Amino acid sequence: MHSYLRAIGFGKLNKESEAEKYLDETFHDYTERVIAKGEENTACMQMYKEYAPNMGIIIGGNLDGNGFHRQYYFPCIRGTQVTTQEELSLEKRVDGLSWSGACDDGRVGVSLIFFVQNTVECQREQILNQIFGRKMSATLSGLSCSGKILFPVLKDSKQIDQQQKSTAKRSQLLSAAKNGDEDAIESLTIEDMDLYTMISRRMYTEDLYSIVDTCFMPCGTECDQYQVIGNIMQYEKVTNTATDEQIYVLHLECNDMYFDVCINKSDLLGEPEVGRRFKGNIWLQGKINFA
Repeated sequence: MHSYLRAIGFGKLNKESEAEKYLDETFHDYTERVIAKGEENTACMQMYKEYAPNMGIIIGGNLDGNGFHRQYYFPCIRGTQVTTQEELSLEKRVDGLSWSGACDDGRVGVSLIFFVQNTVECQREQILNQIFGRKMSATLSGLSCSGKILFPVLKDSKQIDQQQKSTAKRSQLLSAAKNGDEDAIESLTIEDMDLYTMISRRMYTEDLYSIVDTCFMPCGTECDQYQVIGNIMQYEKVTNTATDEQIYVLHLECNDMYFDVCINKSDLLGEPEVGRRFKGNIWLQGKINFA
């Protein structure tokens, strides 16, 4: 059974057989369906059923003369805002049934790898072989099975303004460094050394989470799982219509990126409020947006 089903309100499921009921519902009573031409005389199909606003279950597989053959399913949350518009590439995952997206966003400092939600739509748009190296708009979102709420870092208006200028400058340097600018590379190296020295000095007298405002870093063995600390810009509590379990949808700002994360209320330690921070591990998903 998919371990992230609990994030969208199926926290009481214990067996694969218990999940089958909802997979059958998705097949027979879907909210949306997408079909694309497959190999030979087959078609690829994805069906999505919504169990709470902007979140639900997607099942996918092949359609031929003998009917539909389900090959995979996964829970998903659909983000509400564009997260990145960088150069994007797609690669088939090891299971051969789903796809991963990757982009280098200078705001994070690492390659963002995410599970593609709308693979069949991508195939229908006939871009799987042409998307590499193109700038594409992507809406990222995350599912979390454990998290906690942190208090915000106290800042005055001068510190906030200084941080915004520093972030903009770093983005410009990263862009220049990607194009081979040696001065930019040297400046970034010196900046990172100074940052490491500052953090090492402050850790003797301060708590780590008062130094690190937000973070976005890989964790675990899967390439699309990350540990995040993000500022809560908005939040809402929604209910799974099938199980009546409550889910928090957190609209986060992290390293100047904006994305949505959902977590089962029972898995969240603390009470979310605008201005506070969320810390937790997420499974990063993404929807590639087409005009």
